[in-house]
Amino acid sequence: MSWRCSSTSNEGLITNLFRHGLIKNDTVREAMGKVDRAHFSPAMPYEDSPQRIGYDATISAPHIHANAAEALLDRLGPGKKVLDVGSGSGYLTAVLAHLVTPGGTVVGIEHIQQLCDLSIQNLKKDPVHSGMLQDGRIKIIRGDGRLGYPEGGPYDAIHVGAAASNMPQALIDQLKAPGRMFIPVDGGFSQYIWQVDKDKEGNVKKEKQYGVLYVPLTDAKDFRDEN
Repeated sequence: MSWRCSSTSNEGLITNLFRHGLIKNDTVREAMGKVDRAHFSPAMPYEDSPQRIGYDATISAPHIHANAAEALLDRLGPGKKVLDVGSGSGYLTAVLAHLVTPGGTVVGIEHIQQLCDLSIQNLKKDPVHSGMLQDGRIKIIRGDGRLGYPEGGPYDAIHVGAAASNMPQALIDQLKAPGRMFIPVDGGFSQYIWQVDKDKEGNVKKEKQYGVLYVPLTDAKDFRDEN
């Protein structure tokens, strides 16, 4: 179904995703409509497919970002705190920022300095997102996302944008009660999305969902100025 959603404009892409049921919620549709993928994807931004952004990283396909936003939506809203692990190009960080406005914050954490710099450059292409960077509604941090960013937590929602080799306990610990995490986990032969919910008493439920294919969440490499 997703192959039918590609377009020549951001508006067309979002409309097609909604028409084919890959975006189901009007709130997510509106937030994604406010973030032009051309600011974050150097090639074929309106194709519903993953695109390389350099440094062994990709920007996920739009329908995957829509799935992530909708999975976390119950824990988003004005004033909420979000951690975006493996924030890459900064695209979903921006979408999530719109989903916690006003008063919310999103921390994007990325272990590759060049991607941190790239995401900041991308966000500055739009005056709204540039303003979010200036006033702290969006923060881009360099660090090991598997360890989270406790200084900004606890988080109402955590999104992980690369496949973990196991379920990072540090991220579960940084979830607010209640809170939710969307995370791809590599089981060795296949990857699956897991939804991790922490209830208001702090009890944790882990639910295996559907198969995916993400780049791995790994140690930082020493990239030079050129890819």
